[in-house]
Amino acid sequence: MPRNRLSSPLTWPVYSFMVAIASGALLLSLPVCQAPGGDLPFLDVLFLSASAVCVTGLTPVDISAALSPTGQGALLFLIQLGGLGVMTYTSIIFLLWRDYVPFNSREAVSQSLLGGDFNIKAFLCQVLALVFGIEAVCAVLLHQIDPDYFSPFNAVFHAVSAFCNAGFSLNPDSLTAFRNNAAVNAVIMCSVFLGGIGFGVLRELLGMATGGWMGAPVRHFSRFSRLVLKTSLFLTGVGTCLVFSIEFFRAGGEKTLRGGLDLLITAFFQSVAARTAGFCTVDILSLSEASLLVYMILMFIGGGPGSCAGGIKVVAFRVLAGYMAAQFRGDRQIVLERRGVPEENVTRALTLFFLYTIVIVLTTFLLTITENGMARSGQGVPLLRVLFEAVSALGTVGLSADLTPELSGEGKILIIINMFAGRVGLLSLLMAIQSLRSKKACLMAESQLPIG
Repeated sequence: MPRNRLSSPLTWPVYSFMVAIASGALLLSLPVCQAPGGDLPFLDVLFLSASAVCVTGLTPVDISAALSPTGQGALLFLIQLGGLGVMTYTSIIFLLWRDYVPFNSREAVSQSLLGGDFNIKAFLCQVLALVFGIEAVCAVLLHQIDPDYFSPFNAVFHAVSAFCNAGFSLNPDSLTAFRNNAAVNAVIMCSVFLGGIGFGVLRELLGMATGGWMGAPVRHFSRFSRLVLKTSLFLTGVGTCLVFSIEFFRAGGEKTLRGGLDLLITAFFQSVAARTAGFCTVDILSLSEASLLVYMILMFIGGGPGSCAGGIKVVAFRVLAGYMAAQFRGDRQIVLERRGVPEENVTRALTLFFLYTIVIVLTTFLLTITENGMARSGQGVPLLRVLFEAVSALGTVGLSADLTPELSGEGKILIIINMFAGRVGLLSLLMAIQSLRSKKACLMAESQLPIG
């Protein structure tokens, strides 16, 4: 195998995230990072590091009790590192050391963050300004709304966790205490939404808001941005309506979820968080199975390409939806935003869909084996809870039906693998593996097969 294949641009994100997770685990395992008298098992520390770097939010322990203030600060650093992306930080280091970025690094970051060619130095400066600016505004607003709970550090922690779509909270019950606080809900939702639409769309938003003085010099949204924004708003709206209707008319639901405006705020917040971040303002187990299925669909789809979110991404979802619509109509071409979709995009979207489906099914199957007999009833974990955990981990969302703290050692390893694969991207992992192999010199003759 040629040596240079092991360090191709496609493998750099994989190696970077591996190094970041391992370094984070070593950092969190230091005594100064753990609460006095605490001694977290290394597997739990590795789980926390992977969840933070992969901006997932799943945690087997109460971080407010298990980690010292120093440890919480280290966890915050790992969340920020994962949110911006290790490749972004690598490029910044290159820019500080030299006045240019090597071509391979530029190609890798371009494909990872935006999918096109651009001025990487200007782009990185704008990304940092956007990220830190939004997080600072979010932290200030949270502190102003409730200075007693959202102390300066607490406000910054939740602001970074929200924009990076990590979903970590210093409260064991996440944000359930603020379920009826419309102001806190609005700030967190806006931050999560902005972090989940992607840096490219944020640049266009900034450019349009400042008249081209900052961000991308555009007057109208590009086709890509229109797809991301329209699909994100559509999914949020559909999720809100479905969950509100399901829980409003469910017998007994009013006892735990109340009704009317409170339920609408909860359904809206959870529909935003379920696509990208793991915050929750209600006990997940209090929701009906139908609502959990709706949230699993949202977690599976995820956010925008080049964002802090996971999932197959909203553009792939639109391509798949357009593909199915074209098949029903008998059209030969998929048209999105008045432009045709290349066949290569359709192939990638279908590959991504099947990869995610296969990994989720396989993970669920293995978890039902490793976690069998572990539930409170002694009859095994319900399949829906296991499936919910698998989808949440691979989608790097972080919502859990109270299963994460109960996972066995084997189950935690499975979830770590899923969080890593979901953050790097299954398609990116597939392309990285393909780059390690030499291409075939010839193709075999083709022949038709009966399908269907």
